Amino acid sequence: MKLLVATRNEGKIREIRDLFTGLPFELAFPIDQFLERLPDEADLERGTSFAENAVAKARYFAKRGTIPTLAEDSGLEVDALEGAPGVFSARWGQMHGAGAGDAANNALLLERLAGVPDEQRTARYRCVVAYLETPLAKPQLVEATCEGRILSAPRGSGGFGYDPLFFSSDLGMTFAEAAMPAKQRVSHRGRAIRALVEVLVRRSK
Repeated sequence: MKLLVATRNEGKIREIRDLFTGLPFELAFPIDQFLERLPDEADLERGTSFAENAVAKARYFAKRGTIPTLAEDSGLEVDALEGAPGVFSARWGQMHGAGAGDAANNALLLERLAGVPDEQRTARYRCVVAYLETPLAKPQLVEATCEGRILSAPRGSGGFGYDPLFFSSDLGMTFAEAAMPAKQRVSHRGRAIRALVEVLVRRSK
């Protein structure tokens, strides 16, 4: 089964390729389908929830790619910040004038949590994955989270996004310190995609 994965994020591409290793799916990404980036892609993540964003991306790319499509939206929810950055995780720094990219996002996170004690720095990563057989189909949605807390300084050189600051309760280390197999076992994205794969495999039997 050929499956279009609607992301251009290199970190997500690496993780999703790894998650599908050995499974009966042929993955394609927008670049593989010669789907150039168009201006309207910038509006795909303007929803108020991860589910809304995931479905919007899945519909958009299913229409352009004309094959079954998977899309995900994910982010970090920090309890002391009332769930922020949430759906705005990828562009949080840019929204607040701190600059764009992972370094700016992490710097802003540390700034906002300055003085907050460790026991109040609880957080979670959340991921919603949407699957569409056709552009007009009812989406299949799965959601998963992983719990942790935000450190006061980054640790580790792997991963991407907020991984150097996210201390995983399951692993006892940051996602940036964890080897890929360990992170994939407990991460929000790993859990959500494995759950969706189970659904798709059952459907194909």
